[in-house]
Amino acid sequence: MADVVKWEKRGAVGLVTIDRPDALNALNGAVLEAFDETVTAIETDAGIAAVVVTGAGRAFVAGADIAEMKTMTPLEAEAFSAAAHRIFGRLEGLAIPTIAAVNGFALGGGCELALCCDWIYASSKAKMGQPETKLGLIPGFGGTSRLVRRVGLAWAKELVLVAEPIDAAEAARIGLVNRVFEPEALLPAALAAGEAVALRGPVATRLAKQVMQEGQDADVRTAHALEQRAFGLVFASEDRVEGTTAFVEKREPTFSGR
Repeated sequence: MADVVKWEKRGAVGLVTIDRPDALNALNGAVLEAFDETVTAIETDAGIAAVVVTGAGRAFVAGADIAEMKTMTPLEAEAFSAAAHRIFGRLEGLAIPTIAAVNGFALGGGCELALCCDWIYASSKAKMGQPETKLGLIPGFGGTSRLVRRVGLAWAKELVLVAEPIDAAEAARIGLVNRVFEPEALLPAALAAGEAVALRGPVATRLAKQVMQEGQDADVRTAHALEQRAFGLVFASEDRVEGTTAFVEKREPTFSGR
């Protein structure tokens, strides 16, 4: 795995760090390839209950690598976008929860990467946005779709069409990020959230994420049907027996993930 993406385990939480600080962690082909390999490593590690994604240095990810994109043909640009969509879709589709710890600039492809995570925590120094139209471009890694779903159509249009970044407080106000922390507290808070997830019932956690992910684009009747089916399925798990028994016995549960 290339050095531009670091992968480590902090107990039951996986920590992914985009590590190209001299380029503000800009996404090029090498970074995307390394990130793809990292997602595979996460998928095959049954000991990971949650994942935190962050960036090295003063940026989360400042965007796609404009120097690499400058000479692309239309077909090459479409292929670049398709590769990013595939890889980002793999992150979004992980069965376990993912948290973006946005420590600095998250612009363009960086904002789009954060949007692939289940929720976003941000440093008070973070700047987020979709500045592509300033360069005569449009978002190409999911910004026109995931951003709409996260903050609503009108805010997404303003962020994309005005193309000015917003600070962490504004991002929290419009629902782009969940919480804002002082810089030194950001990563510990994100890891603590992952550790909290690790203490919950693994079967229930995965089913709940799946139902919310699949239900968000469905009509409400379909979403309710998905929930009902999953609610029945979780009753077949050993975790459900342990969790309800522990509650009645007034003790902490010990989940097996079965």
